[in-house]
Formats: sequence, C-alpha cells, structure tokens
Amino acid sequence: MSEITIRPCTPADAERLSIVAAATFIETYAGIVDGDDLVAHCGTTHAPAAYAALLADPSRRLFLATLDPGEAPVGFMLMGPPDLPVETGPGDMELTRIYALHRFHGQGLGPRLMRTAIDAARAAGVKRLLLAVYSKNARANAFYGKSGFRQVGTRLFHVGVNDYLDWVLALDL
Repeated sequence: MSEITIRPCTPADAERLSIVAAATFIETYAGIVDGDDLVAHCGTTHAPAAYAALLADPSRRLFLATLDPGEAPVGFMLMGPPDLPVETGPGDMELTRIYALHRFHGQGLGPRLMRTAIDAARAAGVKRLLLAVYSKNARANAFYGKSGFRQVGTRLFHVGVNDYLDWVLALDL
C-alpha cells in the first residue's frame, strides 16, 4: 500500500480539504441527513472558499493526510478556538473536524490524526481539547472514548431544516 503522510496545510490545500471534507461528510451522513440538505451543507461549509478562509485564519491549525503518489487527500483535521455551548477558557482548543475516508478506517489513520492534534495542541500550550460528535455515530464515539475523551455537554447541530444531537467531549492534556 502507498504511504500516508500527515502534514500541516498550506494555502494551496483549500481544494484538497474541500474534496475530502465533502466526501467524508457524505459517506458519514448519507441516509441520516436529507440529501438536499447534505449537498447544500457540503456546498457551503465544505466549499474551497470556506477552507481558504480557515487557512488564512492564524487561530486555526489544519493538517492534511495524503496518499502518495500525488498527494491524494484521504483525511484531515482542523483545530481552533472553541465554539461550543460549554464553559471554556484560555487553555481550551476545539478539534473542529477530524475526518478520514471510510476506506482508511481501521488502518491507523484516525489515531495518527488524533496524535497530530494532541501534539499540536500541547505545542500551543493547550490544556484541554474539546470536540463535538453526532451522538448516534457509534464508531466515532468509540474512537473518542478510546482516545480518552469524556462527555461534558451537548449541542444541537443544524443541517438544513433539521437539528442533530451532538455530544461535546473533552480531553485534558
């Protein structure tokens, strides 16, 4: 199998991030989220312009997982200031997205992305890493539990005309 590399993103990665983000979002939520809402969400939240804006924000950290040769995008993670309905402080950071194509689940990519996130957070002086995950995403919830996260709250995540219950999780670093 070709080698997967995880590296910090550059401004030139907006399109790669957009493609892998939309693909993983559709893989995960097709059949859960209405198709029109799914497409609209990917067309806005996961558009190249949205990732270009995130890449230009110095408070964000993005890492891309690519498959050689040719740097095909297979996963990524995004971190930044917390925007969750729980009490936060200056030592907190949110792991906003940690996405991997389903084809690469169970091959160690998720733990490698999580280790990258934890290392980047610690290097930035972060004391607590937060994230939100769909409450019914059993695979993701098991992964986060195995990674040491614990539930500290809930939120409603809005896609289209529907709300979905997310669990807010935290990991003390």
